[in-house]
Amino acid sequence: MVAQFDGFEISPVHSGDAWKICDLMIANADRFKRYFPKTLEQNLNPTLSQLFVERKVKQFENKAEFLFTLKHSETRKLAGLIYIKELDWDKKQGEFAYCIDYTFKGQGLMSKAIKRLSEHAFEDLGLKVLQIIVHKDNLGSVKVATNNGFEWQQTNLNGFTPPGERPLDMELYELYARNS
Repeated sequence: MVAQFDGFEISPVHSGDAWKICDLMIANADRFKRYFPKTLEQNLNPTLSQLFVERKVKQFENKAEFLFTLKHSETRKLAGLIYIKELDWDKKQGEFAYCIDYTFKGQGLMSKAIKRLSEHAFEDLGLKVLQIIVHKDNLGSVKVATNNGFEWQQTNLNGFTPPGERPLDMELYELYARNS
């Protein structure tokens, strides 16, 4: 476990998480198809989820990408997923991506989780720059970024096209290590 707060815990993904991840993706498919399409498509059934988790565990071990789970400590319900990805170890830079179950939306949990994982990334992983790239119309994710001191850097026009939709403008937020 990396962190705990308010009855929730953040842990590295492990092999026992496949079913819960599949359930999270299916239950939130309508919400995730726009902002989290790649993870959704890799977790549409339990077999795909098991393969996904095995791959993510290996990437975690190799420090290529870190996938964390956010779970309710008592019920063990999976509330969300948080990636630290696009790692550039030369620049000491990484990017957050995250999603939360609709039953936990709007409670500030992801803001608290990103705060704890930012501390972990700076203090334990040695990163100096963290980024969050969000669709400018994804107000919840924009709020997570600003709640954690990430500062807007730029808007990339037509930066991402969800399957079957018009291109969306992406906003880049960055947070620099406080003790760099």
